[in-house]
Amino acid sequence: MSDATIAATLWPTRSSALPGTTFRSLALVAGGVCLITLGAKASVPFWPVPLTLQTLAISVVAAAYGLRLGVATVAAYLLAGLLGAPVFAGWSVGIAPFMGPTGGFLAGFLMMAAIIGAAADRGWDKAWPTTLAAMAFANVIVFVPGLLWLGTFTGYGEKLLAAGLWPFALGTLVKTALAAAVMPMAWSLVSRLKA
Repeated sequence: MSDATIAATLWPTRSSALPGTTFRSLALVAGGVCLITLGAKASVPFWPVPLTLQTLAISVVAAAYGLRLGVATVAAYLLAGLLGAPVFAGWSVGIAPFMGPTGGFLAGFLMMAAIIGAAADRGWDKAWPTTLAAMAFANVIVFVPGLLWLGTFTGYGEKLLAAGLWPFALGTLVKTALAAAVMPMAWSLVSRLKA
């Protein structure tokens, strides 16, 4: 089913035995990491968690790549930051972002990519309602580990919601709607290119 994605349509694989398949995957992962990094750098420095465009970038990358390549891209992004590449918001690197208030959200990015990528593999990214449903669910899921981990720093209850949910609610709605609108438009463009 992975051939249903935009990446597979625009740059299909012919056989897993071909050397070009590895190059294709590495090139797509590198491009996706760059896009997610740009999303991280577009940030508003809230404390303790900044407002960024990372979830928008992850949504688009996972929908365009599908489950396996989408999760691999987010994992590569997280690994790059862990190893010292300045890919996260605020130029933070190493283990600190994972152990600090943002750690749960970073873990949630993998879950988000898996949900949206699996939906894309099933063709859900071709129509706005199904794209929106998958992306909305994935964006809600990001907050589960994000808030659970953040609560260890802020305490739980209203203080946690004030620090980790309410400031991001409107932005999450806008980013989700935007990402959900982008994918059907991208498919329309792909259809015209392939015609």
